[in-house]
Amino acid sequence: MHPFRLLASVLLALALALPLAAGAQEDPSPVPPEVTFVVSSGYWEHAAETQADAAAAAGDATPATDEAQAAAPRRGYYKLFALRQADGTATIHLQQIEATAGGPKIVSSTELEEFTALRPYVTDMRPETSTGITAQPGLFITVYLKTDPQAVEPESWTVLIDDLGDIRVEKATN
Repeated sequence: MHPFRLLASVLLALALALPLAAGAQEDPSPVPPEVTFVVSSGYWEHAAETQADAAAAAGDATPATDEAQAAAPRRGYYKLFALRQADGTATIHLQQIEATAGGPKIVSSTELEEFTALRPYVTDMRPETSTGITAQPGLFITVYLKTDPQAVEPESWTVLIDDLGDIRVEKATN
């Protein structure tokens, strides 16, 4: 075989094999296996801080422009998710997500310590409504969990966020 053809064959084989080898190393799922439940629900909206507001807060007396006064409000939704731990229990995290022109952006993320203290085995999470439409700002999600893995029935807990953004985690009373 001519050396040029041999080199071309080797290069072609390498070019075909590299994407396969690279793909084999990548995780096929963007969601880590520790995530057992995810619920995106509710909504929030805040008036945008205009440039004039920011300047006033900084002590700058520069006059405001029409563009600064016409800033759009910030809007988004909430995401609640359970992360399975090595011992089978879960931690539950709440995120506030802003819907931006460039895509979703995490505004805040926190572990809900009320659940962590229980060391729960999470069995389900459900939003108030499966349509995804809520009439008022806020969030209402029911978390079903067991504190004893041998228990037959799970307990119901609610995560509530009111229109002011105050968060409450409490045992369901129904």
